[in-house]
Amino acid sequence: MTYSDRDIDRIIEMAWEDRTPFEAITYQFSLSEQQVIALMRKEKKPSSFKMWRKRVQGRTTKHLKLRRFETGRFKCSRQKQITHNAISKR
Repeated sequence: MTYSDRDIDRIIEMAWEDRTPFEAITYQFSLSEQQVIALMRKEKKPSSFKMWRKRVQGRTTKHLKLRRFETGRFKCSRQKQITHNAISKR
């Protein structure tokens, strides 16, 4: 399957994001983890690819099976509540 430049940019962006698992890329673009790795190797400079591989290798958030939480999104306890596009006051 061929992808547009915009799709390739989005795949690369999702691959770099810490909290986007490979399964999300598979669901959206039908690419396996190995295919994402091959695409990153092809599209990025060798130094960028090596840096990315070092970063994602063993990262539990990149694999749904290794995550500690199943549903929902992570939210820091110090994150402010946003209500009607205004940050609530303390």
